[in-house]
Amino acid sequence: MQNNSIEIIVIEDEEDILELIEYHLSKEGYAVTGFLSTENVEQFLEEETPSLMLVDRNLPGMEGSKFVAYLREIGYDIPVIFLTAKAKESELEEGFEAGGDDYMCKPFSPKELTLRVKALLKRSGALQKQERIKHKLLTIDLAKKDLYIDEQAVSLTKLEFNLLHTFMKHIDKPLTRDFLRDEVWGSDGDGVNDNAVNVAINRLKNKIDPQNEQNYFHPVWGVGYKFS
Repeated sequence: MQNNSIEIIVIEDEEDILELIEYHLSKEGYAVTGFLSTENVEQFLEEETPSLMLVDRNLPGMEGSKFVAYLREIGYDIPVIFLTAKAKESELEEGFEAGGDDYMCKPFSPKELTLRVKALLKRSGALQKQERIKHKLLTIDLAKKDLYIDEQAVSLTKLEFNLLHTFMKHIDKPLTRDFLRDEVWGSDGDGVNDNAVNVAINRLKNKIDPQNEQNYFHPVWGVGYKFS
């Protein structure tokens, strides 16, 4: 896991819902690991330190709130949002008593999900740690939109900053030009051709690594670029 990513576990036995949640959380820049049951989750927790868990109540094997209660008993205090069709007051109470921090009743909107995730990460302190992202010699300050290279401030345009931030959220992952257009240019991306994306990346490269000593950018044939 990259140290600049907040890691989230999702335990959801319906594969299409799991994929939808993974897609929307990944789009927000989180590192997401999905499970279709509670099996193997405990082993994963022994090796990784995720910042949040989204847990469906109706899981095969062990029911979601029982699993969370078990994790609390053995000392895990990871914040938990329950996802469930169980909306009765007694069931909500059961979930909170088992150690849940928040509750989302199905069906829910992806936007509400990402907002609740962000709110809980802020409350737990995980997001505050993410105000600065570091990689090799680079440090970006998300609040001030500043870049430091080896502690020296370097001026970037808003576009260059957004481009660098996007790459630093996806270290070692090949990113397509279409993805970069959506993330960096947004609604203006329709008028941006592949050549304009290449030019923007070259300009950024010349500012952050003019001699190519750090070798940040790697063209990926037929896909786009990888930042490492």
